[in-house]
Amino acid sequence: MIRQLGLYIVLWMIVPSVFSQGKKVPVIIIISDQLRHDAIGPFTPHINQLKKDGVSFNRTYCASPLCVPSRAAFFTGLYPNNNGSLINGWQPEDEHFREVKSGIPNLYQLMEKDWDSWHVGKQHFFTQDKIDKDPASLTKWITPQTYKQWLNSTKEKAPGGSQFKGFSPELISGSYTVLKTYSIPRYDVYKPGIRYFDDEYYANRSVDIIRNRKSKNPLLLNLMFLSPHPPYDIPEPYYSKFKPGDLVIPDNVGKWYNGQSSLQLYNITGFIGTRYSRKEWSDIWLKYFGLVSLVDDEIGKVIDALKSSGLYDKALIIFTADHGEMLGSHSLWQKMCMYEESARVPLIIKFPADFKPAIRETDDLVSLVDIWPTLMDYLGIPSENKTDGISLIPLLKGENRLQQPVFIQYDGNGAYGNNQRCIVEGDYKLIIDTFKDEIFLELYQEKTDPLETQNLVMDPQYASRVHDLLEKLRKHMTDTHDLLHFTDQVYEKFLQEHQQKTKRSGDSD
Repeated sequence: MIRQLGLYIVLWMIVPSVFSQGKKVPVIIIISDQLRHDAIGPFTPHINQLKKDGVSFNRTYCASPLCVPSRAAFFTGLYPNNNGSLINGWQPEDEHFREVKSGIPNLYQLMEKDWDSWHVGKQHFFTQDKIDKDPASLTKWITPQTYKQWLNSTKEKAPGGSQFKGFSPELISGSYTVLKTYSIPRYDVYKPGIRYFDDEYYANRSVDIIRNRKSKNPLLLNLMFLSPHPPYDIPEPYYSKFKPGDLVIPDNVGKWYNGQSSLQLYNITGFIGTRYSRKEWSDIWLKYFGLVSLVDDEIGKVIDALKSSGLYDKALIIFTADHGEMLGSHSLWQKMCMYEESARVPLIIKFPADFKPAIRETDDLVSLVDIWPTLMDYLGIPSENKTDGISLIPLLKGENRLQQPVFIQYDGNGAYGNNQRCIVEGDYKLIIDTFKDEIFLELYQEKTDPLETQNLVMDPQYASRVHDLLEKLRKHMTDTHDLLHFTDQVYEKFLQEHQQKTKRSGDSD
């Protein structure tokens, strides 16, 4: 199967899958929020064990480095332009840009008739059909609203508050700017304690479901953790778990590179991120990894419940994140950009014991839109639905898999604007950053420059590479009916304007 750039692909091809008879196995999907791909390591023993038992996809990218559109792409198998969910959409004027278009199938609807379907945790999957509000939905929804109702009964407060927020400008409808408040990397102890923390509640509810459910259908559990997303209002012992010297932070933390897009200063990423020094980021990293350790322990609790219930060896378990976190890399904060720390995510798939993958890890390019066709393929769910993704099953069986580009887009946070487009092909990544009429291009060679410190787009020897990637990116945008358009001369225009700006500023690259 080949990913057609920007065109829907028929999920089932002429040759039927070897799994076409159907596999009614438990399916556990665990998504952590704002987890960097490089956070998996010495401080995530439970995730590491899942990785040991499964397959690790080392170069996986979200379809959009933002909560709502990333989850929409994951649960529909369609890029944001094709499913309609582009932004988080907190601004009323642009709220319609956050919802998956009516009639587009999703994993909940497709599986809930034959699986005992549960959603537990953060609910940032918005649809015009309002599936989480539909009384006919067969999925049981345990959401932040459920958590707050329980918390109110305890008289304790939820994590967070105004002290964890700061001001940031936001472009509305691509035309005017307003002042908004968003999370800043401030940290404090969550005094009510771990018992009342949101992710503890979601893990405990998941454990109860695993152990006490009555349905004869196999379990479908979509467990959506909030950690390590801010606010950094962290219960003990996780708040104090890491001390200075425990972590080695990457060299690009607290540094702004000459070749990176200055347009990020109009975004929350740079507007807030540039306020902090490398030393301050070092302290912030300790608190972020406290939350990483917390969510790892919660995942361990759920895995233990699966094992004690006899479901672990039978289950298909998918672990990933909706996007990453800059955490000071490139002097940026949060996600909302195309650098590796923001757009690249961990992905681990553990299969039932009777399926033996031919590989244990791979550096093939993978998009989160590939999860949909992989599930449909493995589970043998008959469907005429379309997808932008490619099933990973052939790769897992040891067959050759065409290396296709991955596309990433960003269209604003709470409102439409600050658009960015990206293509990753082979070892190269091309980024186009925009703010109103301004553009900024970046090209990185990921194998030789994994921290993305050298923008190659101004180097004439890479001109043909830039043109080739631009052509493929523009085709994808056209085929998916992108609201954003770039002229054929976007590269030349950028080079000319960048040269003029450099002369005026007296800087040199």
